[in-house]
Amino acid sequence: MRVAATTPATSRARRSASAPHGASRRHSPYPGWFYLPAAIVYGALFIVPTLLSFYFALTRWTIFDSQFIGLENFTQFFSEPALTRGFVNTFVYAVITSTAKVVLGLGLGMLLTSRILGRGYLRAVVFFPVLVSSVGVGITFQVLMNPTKGAINAALAVIGIDGPGWLTNPDLALFSVAMVDVWKGVGLATLIYMAGIVSIPKEYYEAARVDGAGSWTLFRNVIFPLSWPATSTVITLSLIGGLRSFDLIWAMTRGGPGFTSDVIASVIYKQYQAGFYGLSTAGNVILFLAVIAIVFPLTRFLARKEVEL
Repeated sequence: MRVAATTPATSRARRSASAPHGASRRHSPYPGWFYLPAAIVYGALFIVPTLLSFYFALTRWTIFDSQFIGLENFTQFFSEPALTRGFVNTFVYAVITSTAKVVLGLGLGMLLTSRILGRGYLRAVVFFPVLVSSVGVGITFQVLMNPTKGAINAALAVIGIDGPGWLTNPDLALFSVAMVDVWKGVGLATLIYMAGIVSIPKEYYEAARVDGAGSWTLFRNVIFPLSWPATSTVITLSLIGGLRSFDLIWAMTRGGPGFTSDVIASVIYKQYQAGFYGLSTAGNVILFLAVIAIVFPLTRFLARKEVEL
């Protein structure tokens, strides 16, 4: 009778094979220790400050003292017209910028994935504003949109058009900043759409052309449905960016003229500057809850829509 030789390696292999699936992984401390540093950093920089902000939003506090006042900060936030105006402007600004980025990003994505002359150069031109600092863009366009000395109104005057006060007219200030935001951010939306369009298999285009589909039919039945993941990504990112926008608005108008271009973030900053720390913290909590209340249902809706398409 032949007896198979047993070595330490074969013994370990047999024990591993006879052990229940995942037992070694269950008893190994490696996965937990692997995620622990990231969990500590995330908890210290996000979880703890978020929980503390919920508490301090219910207080009237300074650096050295705090007094619990309940929901008074929230009541005051929504009772003052200037603060309410900033809350409304935030949603108007977010809807305008996200809608424009979706429409322009999709159009530019289709254009820059087609066979056109200078395609590589045009891609660089469209994406370049994304790389520029928002503060730098804001200061530049503040000069360009000057109603008397700005280059934009000077160019309009050449063709006989009296340019408006882009940043001084209360009815135009918020929309002027929104246009600059779209100019700066549409490059990222275009890049996402380009990736989505390029990933569509060529067989779909060939099948549509065999069926005699024109440009509009090709867009409606092939490009738009199959690039829906890119659309949902652009909508989500643009909406979040619009809701929490601050740097561009502050650099261009500082919420003016008056409070006509204020958003929640600029209102929070002004209240903090004035020493109303509890009120500004309450504004941060409101902004946080507003983003969650909008983005989570929207993400679920876009995911269901992607499955349907």
